[in-house]
Amino acid sequence: MQWKTAEYAGWGRAYRAHGPLARPERLSALAAALAEPGPAIGNRRSYGDAALNDGGAAIEMTRLDRFLGFDAETGTLDVEAGATIGQIAEAFAPRGWLPAAMPGTGFATVGGCIANDVHGKNHHGAGSFGQHVTALTLMTGNGPREVTPEADAALFRATVGGMGQTGPIVSARLRLIPCPGQRVVVEESRVPDLGTFLDRLDGSEATYAVGWIDALARGKHLGRGILEEAELAEGPRPGPEKRAKSVPLDLPGALLSWPVVKAFNARYLRRIPDTGRRSKKQINDFFFPLDAVHDWNRLYGKRGFHQFQCVVPVEARDALREILTRIAKSGLASPLAVIKRMGPGRGGMMSFPMEGYTLAVDMPNRAKAAPLIAALSRMAQEAGGRIYLAKDSVAEPAVVAAMYPELDAWRAEVAKADPEGRYQTDLVRRLQLRSPA
Repeated sequence: MQWKTAEYAGWGRAYRAHGPLARPERLSALAAALAEPGPAIGNRRSYGDAALNDGGAAIEMTRLDRFLGFDAETGTLDVEAGATIGQIAEAFAPRGWLPAAMPGTGFATVGGCIANDVHGKNHHGAGSFGQHVTALTLMTGNGPREVTPEADAALFRATVGGMGQTGPIVSARLRLIPCPGQRVVVEESRVPDLGTFLDRLDGSEATYAVGWIDALARGKHLGRGILEEAELAEGPRPGPEKRAKSVPLDLPGALLSWPVVKAFNARYLRRIPDTGRRSKKQINDFFFPLDAVHDWNRLYGKRGFHQFQCVVPVEARDALREILTRIAKSGLASPLAVIKRMGPGRGGMMSFPMEGYTLAVDMPNRAKAAPLIAALSRMAQEAGGRIYLAKDSVAEPAVVAAMYPELDAWRAEVAKADPEGRYQTDLVRRLQLRSPA
């Protein structure tokens, strides 16, 4: 294994890092790489600076991607941390099993899903990714150490959602869920406004539910969009496997100007008939729709983009309305805006999920984007909610500290696991997560 100096970025491409990267393929190589201080990172699908270590070293875990063992009776999978959610779904859906919680991209690694305690379109029923991890292995200075929620509760909860600060995650034992086939039956319907959207999400009995929102709509149309409700279904994969397209170059910013996005959103909304639409989709098409376009982040041009994602309590509907109103008035929103209903499930001390409504909106990296997102973050905190650190790139330390009540307990556990601060990232330093703000 060799170190290679490289420039790399988070998925939003608004921030970059420069420094040596190692890509170990075996545990022995990983152990050797740990002689150089630096965090373990995956496919860098977090949007901001969570997986960056500018000026320092980092260990990319993507070559440690093997399936280590599978129990077909219980659906228990032992897998290395560099394997992706898409690889697991592709390999095990034909055998009747799927990851219990899947983020919006199949390119997220198992280690990244644990470190960010990701959630999916079924969080209201299934909880977060970390709640389906029955054991994980950390690489320590003394070699691999298995950590379980029963025997090592504090360390386990500091690792799940802990952004890699307790050390490199080598592998994990996952509890998959039964999957009757390779089809997803999706019901799509138009929703006229935010209040109706929240009512529909509250009342949905579907296993999977997610909404697309026209984040530029205002007035009586504020929060209008499309609700998708879905169930896994029997049968083989419908239709031939689709070949992914790609964005070959950074596109000019004018393509995401307010008039263009407004027109696109109106047309996108009209694609659903008044009576709704029912269809059968491939698993990838429903769970990872944007993966069909490789490098879609280049649509935002060389400067990249930010994403604001918050969750607010169920009783904070008015605050969510104010947040969405502020976004709509700014004119910054892109066509990518998502709303979901979340349940109470969370796996770690620093996990994002809480019961309520989560809103995620992409914004081009323009001069007023960062101040707007900082203001939105404060609004979410004042409403009793929080922001998702996997998406953040601009939040303020004091605001984040107020959002996460277990921060001090997490700091104490991380200090025991990494007393020298070897695994800090740009995000951890920016938000002063390992020391009081």
